[in-house]
Amino acid sequence: MKDTIDKTIAYYEPDTCDLGEFTALIDQKTRPEQVPHAALIEKNIPVYDMADLRTALEDDQTRRTLMSEWAQVLRSGAGVVALKGTYADTAVLDEATRIYESIIAEEKQGTGGAGDHFAASGANDRIWNALQKLCEASPEAFLNYFANTSIAAVCEAWLGPNYQMTAQVNLVHPGGAAQQAHRDYHLGFQTADVSASYPAHVHDVSPILTLQGAVAHCDMPLESGPTKLLPFSQTYRPGYAAWRRDDFRVLFEERHVQLPLAKGDAVFFSPALFHAAGANTSHDIHRFANLLQVSSAFGRAMETVDRERMCKLLYPHALRAWQENRLSPAELSAAIAATAEGYSFPTNLDRDPPINGLAPETQAAFLRRALAEGVEEPDFADRLNQMSKARGA
Repeated sequence: MKDTIDKTIAYYEPDTCDLGEFTALIDQKTRPEQVPHAALIEKNIPVYDMADLRTALEDDQTRRTLMSEWAQVLRSGAGVVALKGTYADTAVLDEATRIYESIIAEEKQGTGGAGDHFAASGANDRIWNALQKLCEASPEAFLNYFANTSIAAVCEAWLGPNYQMTAQVNLVHPGGAAQQAHRDYHLGFQTADVSASYPAHVHDVSPILTLQGAVAHCDMPLESGPTKLLPFSQTYRPGYAAWRRDDFRVLFEERHVQLPLAKGDAVFFSPALFHAAGANTSHDIHRFANLLQVSSAFGRAMETVDRERMCKLLYPHALRAWQENRLSPAELSAAIAATAEGYSFPTNLDRDPPINGLAPETQAAFLRRALAEGVEEPDFADRLNQMSKARGA
């Protein structure tokens, strides 16, 4: 379909998002000739039977052909692929589930449980950094879990080689409420104002840097609330500006689809796809999913920089300049941007949770706040130490 969005637009604002253009995009259909390796198309989502395709992944050429198809679906097609039978042996999942359940019980005793980005507190149990915690609890179980060629192939299809894996377990109990429709990391975790401050071409780049996935650790019929998905919504370029708007969220609720999953199935989708966890209306299904968030190898700076030390050195000079009106707010902001970490991630979400928003406070935000509040230098240093400790691995 022809892209109706003006590519000369420099910045996206919520008020300029067009529901009609969005509707035209999600009206598209997935055609069989676009996804020749899919076993079927269900609710516009191509479903791939990995029992039939797993052997094909062993051949470099057929693997690349399949990966090319997946990449096309994720970028300009439905935006989501379902992989049936991602795990041929679900005993691997059962072992991981037992370990994760013990981690959940232990963490609830210690802290009362983790928070969530887009759901009400207490609606689920979540394990932050489930990747590392599984490896620490049982390297053998971790090895068997991630020795999965289907997951590796879909990650490489979107991100290329040398991707970085992270995982967060999400356990939604009967009665657990649905999430609100949203887009995801990176720009999806920013406030509306911060998201709007990034130029339009960065909105195009953000989804290419991450792949979202969910592995079903149990059977997930529709009443258990599998992820609500809006096929083709990732193709709406201003979507990071639009997803909080009430009219877009209403349309999402009217048009979203859900796929029932069996234990061992997985779905992978663009982080720009409008999506939300569904409500668990069942009486006895504890919906257990491992949420994979996989990042591009290229999301890194060239040099390592001790920004905490730089902030401590800069702060007394910046505070004097602020108090003496020697530098304007814009000039100080420019200096802070060159000094402090301006992004919340990566962090240790157990110790540094997104309590008052979608992301923890950054060094740069704290430095600006400290200047405005006149925080004393020792208190400033103490708070930076606390932040560093919280963000540590």
